[in-house]
Amino acid sequence: MKRFALGVLVGFLASWTAAIAAPTVAHNGTFWNKLNASAKDGYVNGYSDAMKASVTQIDSLNTAADMFHWKGARQIIRQLTSQLAVANLTSQEAVKRLDELYANQHYSDLDLDEALQMLTIRAHSTAMPAPETLHQAAN
Repeated sequence: MKRFALGVLVGFLASWTAAIAAPTVAHNGTFWNKLNASAKDGYVNGYSDAMKASVTQIDSLNTAADMFHWKGARQIIRQLTSQLAVANLTSQEAVKRLDELYANQHYSDLDLDEALQMLTIRAHSTAMPAPETLHQAAN
């Protein structure tokens, strides 16, 4: 029994040490600009699939909200669901808009998940104007 416990402890310490020593990859504009076209498309499709799975899990919150009589919960859950749903944006549009966003060095530190959520919210609430329009309006 002592050997088993010692083995578990050594295994835990080894995995913990490896996790701490592992380099972290920042998924930001610098990371995005290093990807090729198919990797960008794959990243966006994977993100979209993950958000679809998250949205289906949120449905259980409606049941809990009804059970515990949470006021305003349905509105909050509906808004959260719409913000997570990336169905309003095709992967080609998302890649194109991320390329445009990260072409500006000012946004290079913005995480990809935050950028995709921003693009999704903009696509859902209003039609996002072309970058040229935004640039002309600023001048």
